Amino acid sequence: MLMYIQFGIYLIMMLGIGYYSMSKTKDNAGFIIGGRSLGPATTAISAGASDMSGWLLLGLPGAVFAGGLSEGLWISLGLAIGAYTNWVVVAARLRTFSEQLGAVTLPTYLGNRFEDKTGVLKLVSAVVILIFFTLYVASGLKGGTLLFAHAFGASEQTALIVTTLVVVSYTFLGGYLAVCWTDLIQGILMFFALVFCALLGYFAIAGTNVDIAAINPKAFEWKTGSILTGISLMAWGFGYFGQPHILARFFGIEKVEDVPRARRIGMSWMVATLVLSTLIGLIGIGYAELNALPGVAGEGGNSERIFLALTTALFHPLISGLVLAAVLAAVMSTADSQLLVLSSALTEDVPLFKGASEEKKAWISRFGVVGFALLAFIIAANDTGSILGMVAYAWGGFGAAFGPLVILSVMWRDTTKAGAIAGIVVGALSIFIFKNYVSVEGHYLYELLPSFILAFIAIIVVSKATAKPSEALLNDLKL
Repeated sequence: MLMYIQFGIYLIMMLGIGYYSMSKTKDNAGFIIGGRSLGPATTAISAGASDMSGWLLLGLPGAVFAGGLSEGLWISLGLAIGAYTNWVVVAARLRTFSEQLGAVTLPTYLGNRFEDKTGVLKLVSAVVILIFFTLYVASGLKGGTLLFAHAFGASEQTALIVTTLVVVSYTFLGGYLAVCWTDLIQGILMFFALVFCALLGYFAIAGTNVDIAAINPKAFEWKTGSILTGISLMAWGFGYFGQPHILARFFGIEKVEDVPRARRIGMSWMVATLVLSTLIGLIGIGYAELNALPGVAGEGGNSERIFLALTTALFHPLISGLVLAAVLAAVMSTADSQLLVLSSALTEDVPLFKGASEEKKAWISRFGVVGFALLAFIIAANDTGSILGMVAYAWGGFGAAFGPLVILSVMWRDTTKAGAIAGIVVGALSIFIFKNYVSVEGHYLYELLPSFILAFIAIIVVSKATAKPSEALLNDLKL
């Protein structure tokens, strides 16, 4: 009963933020990027929380618990490098260019940046977002399903319904402001949940003579077995340059001058949480040897439950409900951002609602949140794969389709509209082909690695052969 009360208080807080944000949201631009009004701390933590999601508390410690340090170490290193480079290379330029071009979504930015009068580039971008983000939201809903099923003993169907309703409710009300303010709270909660779980787990196994390396010989093995596997794991970092829900934070930060401070805050939070999550996976190996952790190992077990199981075992019931709420926070902090980008693509980038008023668009965006959540619900209910697997597919899709183009759009004046379209199409198709039809026996090949490279080449080759944007536009952007 105590846990129900804790969850109830937490959810009421989130809904209260959503209702308050609704009073501050007057038009569709406000619903989508909050009127470019958020400061560096909120922007930075929101970007991190919406990025890490349930993967940080479920997928990463589960991968380390099952397979040892190598996978978590190299993925985390690649992510940290990619995120830092994204802040340095893209953030300030994208904030400046998006305002100059009057863009509040990534497809609109690309369309205006390359003077796309036909709307083809914007439409192609929106289609890619609609496809991959629906899959991404589904992965978040699956994370929430694990949480509720573990915490309350609910059926997976019930847990999935509850998760979907929670995420939709406050995103429907408050849009971008609600998403970012709740992400700030959720990011802080995620950080402290990881800190205390790691500390209590360490003290629980310290002095017991438990040998983690003997239990799992791969636990502290940092070598990946091949150069290709190591590079593929680090290639997760390429994904940052193309994630619309992360790039939206760059659109919405109040001032360009706030970017360096936001970068310092965001990277500090990110590195700390990655290290803690990896440690929890290792600590879980030792703890599970000493104490049974139902539902984690053995037949029918799921390693992605290791953080949930440790939380239940280590914390007093008075605290465990709040800690488990951190997992819900992680799930919501990504799913809400993705639903927001999906609905913004619907109203801003699909020609169907071009003539609607701003107030009407805001309501269409709200109901778009509901519609896309239902679609993601259906996908999550029928998918049997892991959370990490679903995230990898969607993350790779955005990284390949948009990553090279976003970099070149802010760095290379000779990038053309035709090159942009070629990069998006090649990136998206390559992800599908490498994911489903290409493998290297004995090695891990993450489809984002070759797809990112091919998309980059396609943009450069096609741009060299086609007309670049007008000098007037390029001069205005100071490219």
